[in-house]
Amino acid sequence: MGDPTAAVPRPGPDAQDGPEPDGREGGDAPTPPLRPGNYDPADYTGYVLRSAEEAGVSPQLVMTVLHNEAYKPHHPLLERLWQWWKPGASFGVGNMHRATFEQIRSTYGLSKSWHDLRDDPAFAIHAAALYLKDLDRSLPERHARRYTRDELLALGYNAGERNMRAFARGVPPGPMARSYLRRFRENRGRAADVLAKGDASRDAAEG
Repeated sequence: MGDPTAAVPRPGPDAQDGPEPDGREGGDAPTPPLRPGNYDPADYTGYVLRSAEEAGVSPQLVMTVLHNEAYKPHHPLLERLWQWWKPGASFGVGNMHRATFEQIRSTYGLSKSWHDLRDDPAFAIHAAALYLKDLDRSLPERHARRYTRDELLALGYNAGERNMRAFARGVPPGPMARSYLRRFRENRGRAADVLAKGDASRDAAEG
């Protein structure tokens, strides 16, 4: 995720339902694997569904963004090392920069800190959904027809609110934003499949 200003315990058997609907900021989500290439956003389907519902945004949008942000390992140790090398790096499975997080934290009164994003995937997903909610509020209803609303929100997640609004007016995105949009379109179907399987599993469990 771009900057718009210039050890978690393993879950129990029923962790697929995500955090409880009591307004908590996160929950007991599995720690992303240490080995590169083994991280899969599908492992957090329950948390995506719950956070998206609480924020009032599309779960497919949230899941697709997580797939877009899965280009690097998210194990807490690796993120600590990455921040040591690059202090301005983003944190968590949603790759959120500090300035963005502090904005969300102030708006919604979150009690946890930016550093908690790297250790708590459920909280990172919660924060990502809230940021998408804020972007949705600031996006005009009328926008360039070449993009869907979710595509513009994803561009906003990557490039920031100001750039999102410019893209909505028809300003062409730069190379990095175009690459992000291309990957978003590629990952959208994958995200839909993941969510469909999650819904089917939950229905089977409830049945």
